[in-house]
Amino acid sequence: MEQYIEFATNNFFLAGIWLALVVLLIYSFIAGFLAPYKELDTTETTFKINKEDAVILDIRKAEEFKKGHILGARQIKPEEISTGNFVKLEKHKDQPIIVVCDMGMSAKKVATKLHKAGFTKADVLKGGMNAWSGASLPVTR
Repeated sequence: MEQYIEFATNNFFLAGIWLALVVLLIYSFIAGFLAPYKELDTTETTFKINKEDAVILDIRKAEEFKKGHILGARQIKPEEISTGNFVKLEKHKDQPIIVVCDMGMSAKKVATKLHKAGFTKADVLKGGMNAWSGASLPVTR
């Protein structure tokens, strides 16, 4: 134990970076555990689409959406997301909603906003369209 303390005092900068990384790792684990949404893999997403009539909400830019999207996906404009204007989705409030972006990161923020707006069945496609395409699942234009 004394060696660790000696190392930390002699290499304060490295010890600080190491400590910061440990704190960030713990924070990301806890934040993921406490998130109101679930991260669904492609198999779970396919199941929800086919068996539970899930609504796919694609939050990518219009150009990316036109290049290819999940069959039946609805594209939502960035300004609707930033203002929290989910009026178009009100009729789907009781259905599962799966939020899709490129890599699954932006979708987490939108899913959190949806939960705050009362859409309690909103989840995220883990890995986004990259994971969907990587699994060789169908896309439409």
